[in-house]
Amino acid sequence: MTPLLIAYGLAACVALVWTVVRLVHKPYAAPLWSLTVLVACWAIAFPFGIVADRQATVVGLTPMASRAIQHSLLLVGVNGLIGFFVFSALPIRRGAIRSAQLAIPLAIAIAVLVGSAVMTPPGVPTRDRTVPSVATLYLTADCYMAFGFAAAGFWALAAARRTDARVARGLRISAVGLAGLVIANCLFVPAILLRLNNALDALHDPSGTAETQLGWIGSVFFLLPGIVVFLAGVTYPALAQRVAALRLWREHRQADREITPLWTMLMQTFPEHRLERLTGRSWREALSPLATHQRFYRHVIECRDALVRLSPYLAEVDTDDPDTLAAHLPDAIRAYTHDDPHTSRSAAVIAPPTEPTLDGDARALIALARSLKQRAPTS
Repeated sequence: MTPLLIAYGLAACVALVWTVVRLVHKPYAAPLWSLTVLVACWAIAFPFGIVADRQATVVGLTPMASRAIQHSLLLVGVNGLIGFFVFSALPIRRGAIRSAQLAIPLAIAIAVLVGSAVMTPPGVPTRDRTVPSVATLYLTADCYMAFGFAAAGFWALAAARRTDARVARGLRISAVGLAGLVIANCLFVPAILLRLNNALDALHDPSGTAETQLGWIGSVFFLLPGIVVFLAGVTYPALAQRVAALRLWREHRQADREITPLWTMLMQTFPEHRLERLTGRSWREALSPLATHQRFYRHVIECRDALVRLSPYLAEVDTDDPDTLAAHLPDAIRAYTHDDPHTSRSAAVIAPPTEPTLDGDARALIALARSLKQRAPTS
């Protein structure tokens, strides 16, 4: 067993566990059911492929029967891939009708696979494409895969028109990868025919995966790159989301560092405005990215509350200008600390935000904190 096959088997099992767990949480998600069918079929096909490669007979199944079962499961998995994109592009009822229509070519292909296995004489190697029945099995599988990947690419592009820009971009990338898989399978078909007619000698290939020039070109230039591009498209939305989340985490972390001196100054005067946590924080929560966002927004809210308390002492100051406000803020704190609470004036908004959002509040406070930092050496 080659390392590539071992990696394929492990990846299929991990993916199957992941999809089943997701399916338990979302049992009515039709695209997820299709994805589970894809992963499950390809995972179950793995041991049948190993048995067929070793020309072994297991539980009464001949090697050629194992090969037929392997390819039948692979084709059902491809149909599951089509279903995933169909249900992503259409409502459930229309998607079910379209999936039923697309199952007809699948049933025909599986029937041909079973017939080819039955017609193969005992003892014939399952990869010997010079035998007509074996060649028919591979021709049928490659033809259906070319059809299946083409249909999946079509519906991926259709789904891209119904979703947001990030997911749509990933779907279009996946469609490009699927186009590569279509071309690869289209090259495998004439390669098998040429092999069957002995028109082209097999290339020497230690791995045994590319038996002819066409097969080698299809594998190296279209199949492998197509798989990589397809997987890149599938993972792109999640990776883009993680990158955006990382960018936001860095922005909030930097903003919290800038606002901390202002927050420290205000909390020394108004400790009662510190928001208490309802529950204790575990070490896992403290190290999570969410903790940075929570701390940042909590500091913003606490600063806002404290500035409202100080606003009566800044009634004569232009609080829209962060430099002017920074110059008078220490005096306002001292006045509040040494005098009785000021009640003759009502509270007002200090350092008003440019937009009515929490992030707008944060930007106004950061501007004030920067002005305070600039005045610190001379104060």
